[in-house]
Formats: sequence, structure tokens, C-alpha cells
Amino acid sequence: MSANTWRQPTGDSDLSSDPGQATPSADGTPGAGPVPTASVGASSRRSARRFWSARRIPAAIVAMLSVAATGLFLYDVVSVRAGGPAMRWRRRLAEELATRPLDDIWMIVGAAVAMALGLWLFLLAVTPGLRGLLPMRQPTGVPGTEEVRAGLDRRAAALVLRDRAVQVPGVRSARVAVGRRKVKARAEAHFRDLEEVRADLDATLGEAVTSLGLARQPALTVQVRRPKKG
Repeated sequence: MSANTWRQPTGDSDLSSDPGQATPSADGTPGAGPVPTASVGASSRRSARRFWSARRIPAAIVAMLSVAATGLFLYDVVSVRAGGPAMRWRRRLAEELATRPLDDIWMIVGAAVAMALGLWLFLLAVTPGLRGLLPMRQPTGVPGTEEVRAGLDRRAAALVLRDRAVQVPGVRSARVAVGRRKVKARAEAHFRDLEEVRADLDATLGEAVTSLGLARQPALTVQVRRPKKG
């Protein structure tokens, strides 16, 4: 099973069965050159960018809180303009802000909370999110794929690599963690020399990581040990 696949044309296709041969024209003469094939080795700079999360839940929470606070302040201002008294909480807040010193503990706590909330919102605005989705290489030479971007779930990639790891002779069990920059594999070998198992795992998982078709090739780390006795 390949991680980066795309639909091939079916039926009466103009593509030759041999990618190295030229496509003949309608009169039987060879074409001007070979048919362009998909190249997964080259990736555009745009395809290596991460996917951005819509972050609907934080945006909805901020929007609802903003609307509630704005509506409350607007109601109080209209009430004061109409000749009524200001709300008790607003008078108390204005009094506290006017009388409390800047080094008061509650002023410091309130400023810290406001700064943490603002920093959290800023990070949500400038970071892509979707850390569990790894961008894949964009194939070149295939018409219609210029605007297509593909991603691979990190858990799915870990399952694929784990299945490949347990197929190595001598491996009893394996755990694989896939990150954006590193792939860590831990295996238990119940027979064979540990160095031989580690070398086979390096070769097998290295080939498997390459076949995933990720835009950024992660570094591979392999650890092999004997299972605990008892």
C-alpha cells in the first residue's frame, strides 16, 4: 500500500504502457517525446507548508464573550445616558482601578491573566495548528495536481511503520512515534543479535519512511532491546 497515490486515467488512454517509449500519433508515427510521468522526488516549496486549522471553537468562544461584554457595556452606557444610575459592578470596578496601587497583588494577577490570554490568542492566530497532519510531497508532471495538497495522519503513519517493523526477523514487538521532524522506533528482539536487528530495522524503516511521500523527510531513530524477564 502506497501512502501517496493518485488516480490514473482509465479506458482509452493516450499514455503508453511503457513509460520510456514515446506515444505514437494518430498516423502511427512516434510522438515528439516521452510522456511526462509523476515525479515524487521533487516537491514545491508551497507543498511543504503545514495545513492551517480553522480553530472554530476558540473563535466561537472569543466571539461570544466579546458580544456579551460589548452588549453589557452598551446597555449600561445607554442606561446612564437615559438618566439612570450606572451598574454597581461598573462603579465598583472604576473605584478599584482608581484607588488600588499598581503593585497590588490583585492588579498583578489580573495583568498576568490578561497577558496570558492575549499571548494564547496571538499564538492561535500565527501558528498553523493541525500538528497531527503531515504535509506530503506534491507530484510534478501530472496535469491538474498543481492546486492539490495531500496530508498524512501521524497515527496512520505510525501504524504503517509499526507493521513494517514487526515484519523484521527477530522483532517481537515494536512501538513507533511519528513527529514532524523525527520518527522514533523502539523494538524488542527475542532472538538474533541486537546489532543485526537494529541494522535491518534501520534499512526497513528508512525505506518505509521514504515511501510515505512526506514533504519533509523526518530523521529516524531506532532503539532495540531485549524483553524484560519475568
